[in-house]
Amino acid sequence: MTDLARLTDLIEPEAKALGLSLVRVKFFGGRSDPTLQVMAERPDTRQLVIEDCAELSRRISDRLDALEAEGKDPIEGAYRLEVSSPGIDRPLTRLSDYADWAGHEARLTLTEPVEGRKQLTGDLVGVEGTAITIDVRKHTAMTVDFAQIADAKLLLTDRLIAATQPLSVEGADKILTEG
Repeated sequence: MTDLARLTDLIEPEAKALGLSLVRVKFFGGRSDPTLQVMAERPDTRQLVIEDCAELSRRISDRLDALEAEGKDPIEGAYRLEVSSPGIDRPLTRLSDYADWAGHEARLTLTEPVEGRKQLTGDLVGVEGTAITIDVRKHTAMTVDFAQIADAKLLLTDRLIAATQPLSVEGADKILTEG
């Protein structure tokens, strides 16, 4: 089992060295297709360009390769490294994300049902302390604690598209391979 907290501790300084903010580190795919997914963004734009992804990927690869050479590989076996921006329908992983994206539609999946609902879909209203308020469609505004959220993401809407115009699409249609 891969220790995500340890991986995050190893990856975050590499992102910060490039002026990036780490959004999420996730390991998925099981034995058949293990993938280490790293999402980051520029704090001022909430986006990344392809050059940022490539540079962060190189830094992470170099760091993990060095640990492997020392016999301290944090990931057992072969895996794929995927570095990207969080995308337009981004995951909401930090408390600040809920405040930053207030007014936009989101889907929150809770660890346990609240008022009989395990999934809340609607417009984010805001954050007070660790309490997040969402105006649940066809229901009412509900407030849940950040710790009660298992997973959350923005939903693709015209309003979100208008708020997140890409910085650049240059090179988006090219696939770069190393080696």
